[in-house]
Amino acid sequence: MPEAEVQNPKLTRRLMLLGGAAAAAGYGYWWHRRQPPVHDHPRLTAKEAFALAQAGEITLVDIRTPREWRASGVPAGSHQIDMRRPDFIEALQAAAGPDPAAPVALICARGVRSARMTLALAEAGYSNVIDVPEGMLGSGAGPGWIAGNLPVARWTE
Repeated sequence: MPEAEVQNPKLTRRLMLLGGAAAAAGYGYWWHRRQPPVHDHPRLTAKEAFALAQAGEITLVDIRTPREWRASGVPAGSHQIDMRRPDFIEALQAAAGPDPAAPVALICARGVRSARMTLALAEAGYSNVIDVPEGMLGSGAGPGWIAGNLPVARWTE
């Protein structure tokens, strides 16, 4: 048999199809994890959140990570509380006060984590949690804080 006709027995059509199916499933999982959960809690645009935070009507909380705060800055007038903190509720109470009915707006990068935390805080008894779904970088909900030319402060540890 000529060398050109010799096939790699490990690379069959079935394996290629299985590999493609696995890649598609992986992409589907990745895509699903990046979609904000559906909720019926109030939402604000980045501009509305900025105006209300400046007026003292809401406490704006940036729930991203310190790495993200360093990379893009933080919304002017916001409190930075990493959502992964084990003492997140205590830190939130220090920023917004102990009343679980106090208006708190959550912002993240693109609205996925803020939607998830909105639901988690509602389950924890907070009744006035507001989502900023366009986030800092923009999403399907809008251009975001940065593209909206809203003031960004440098994060200092």
